Amino acid sequence: MTRLLDADAPRPVMRTERLVLRPFELSDARDVQRLAGAFEVADTTLTIPHPYPDGAAEQWIATHQPSWEARTLATFAITDCETNALRGAIGLMLAMPHLRAEIGYWVGVPYWNRGYCTEAVRAVLAFGFDGLGLHRIEARHLTRNPPSGRVMQKVGMSFEGVQRGAFLKGDGFEDVATYAILEGEWRAGSPPTRSAS
Repeated sequence: MTRLLDADAPRPVMRTERLVLRPFELSDARDVQRLAGAFEVADTTLTIPHPYPDGAAEQWIATHQPSWEARTLATFAITDCETNALRGAIGLMLAMPHLRAEIGYWVGVPYWNRGYCTEAVRAVLAFGFDGLGLHRIEARHLTRNPPSGRVMQKVGMSFEGVQRGAFLKGDGFEDVATYAILEGEWRAGSPPTRSAS
């Protein structure tokens, strides 16, 4: 379909008004451990451990290139466009036989409520639909984390329902809300929905 589906295509770098979304580097590991390991971040995600163990960030970063080559995952560091400082992470879990992906993201607590997540999600939607030729991109959030759902709403995703008790986290089961947007819906959206503003 597109050059990005070729096995040797490099992971892209995306630029928005305030951010650069780029491949993670091993030098990011300390900041990943610090930001992702905060209780407030780990508490509202399904796979981030707390406390965040030493060496886990390096191991996680090492999986990114093989996953990209296999076209199963595209992961990007969310960084400040002027300082290159890490703000968070965003990625697409790819199901290329179905031209579908699930988007996931986290932003460090010091950078909450600044619109970084919405800006990054808009860029990754464009990458998924234009760069990878996807038909559907979906996202899920714990129902007790409504700010994540508001990001999905801001970028034009449609609410599809709640899966009750869908995931076991710690000692309890979590309800999860699902949102999605189709390629045609994204293309029909207004420019503010698609731009990195």
